[in-house]
Amino acid sequence: MPDAPARHGPQPMAAGDWATLALLSLIWGGSFFFGRVAIQEVPPLTMVLVRLSVGALTLWVIARARGVRLPLGRRLLAEFVVLAIIANIIPFGLIAWSQQHIPSGLSSILNAATPLFTVLVAQAFTKDEKFTAGKLTGVLLGFAGVAVMMGPALIGQLGGHHLPAQLAAIGATVSYGFAAVYARRFKHLPPLGVALAQLAAASVLLAPLALAIDRPWTLGMPSPHVLGALAGLGMLSTGIAYILYFRILARNGATNISLVTFLVPVSAILLGALVLGEEMEPREFVGFAIIALGLAAIDGRPWRWVRGKVG
Repeated sequence: MPDAPARHGPQPMAAGDWATLALLSLIWGGSFFFGRVAIQEVPPLTMVLVRLSVGALTLWVIARARGVRLPLGRRLLAEFVVLAIIANIIPFGLIAWSQQHIPSGLSSILNAATPLFTVLVAQAFTKDEKFTAGKLTGVLLGFAGVAVMMGPALIGQLGGHHLPAQLAAIGATVSYGFAAVYARRFKHLPPLGVALAQLAAASVLLAPLALAIDRPWTLGMPSPHVLGALAGLGMLSTGIAYILYFRILARNGATNISLVTFLVPVSAILLGALVLGEEMEPREFVGFAIIALGLAAIDGRPWRWVRGKVG
């Protein structure tokens, strides 16, 4: 699945790019919470369909207000259909199903494998995002940091009778890896327009399947807190999040955008401490440090600075 030729390669992550990535991690961190609440009363496919539709509607309103349009020809429409399948329908469906069987903490650990698969896909299908020793080391350190941060109790739940759900969560990360590399072909288009086209295509594709399998009109009205979770999942964790996603992807490449999965559990833990007053454990600080070391290894500039000082 090679990407379209690019005029220039990914740019190094600047301070503003890291800030955008951190904001995206905060927003996506909420998706696990919203999804966990919504799945209690809403079937997986219906939940995903509502998430995509609300996200698309949110972006349509913003795009109309800003006058953003895309030159949608037949080829571009076909490419958005492919992107919708591998970036939304497959991973969202797998994650929604897996959340019925495994805790959100374990989901976030498995989701943190996304950069590893993205690096492997980029190695196979791109010319300007080949992995280096620093990049591969950083990805492995980041994944280890997430595992340390979450603790042995969750790690010990790997395998067992919930193995199919865990494999589904891993399958979602593989799909995300392909999606990040494939989406590079849209880097010349406005991020808002790309996000809208992707979510709209995914909504149209998923609607017949969700209606046929879940028959949502036979379900009762969800509770107010579930409706709130669905709104947050669609408007914030899908619509707004994908504008940021495509902005980083266009500037910094597939591997760098996948790093958000290392920061999502960090954001969740920090929010719990700052907003809910939850106590942080020593292993979480150790995990933060390992993740920071991994991000530094991928970025490369700290090592160049150290070598310059030593030299």
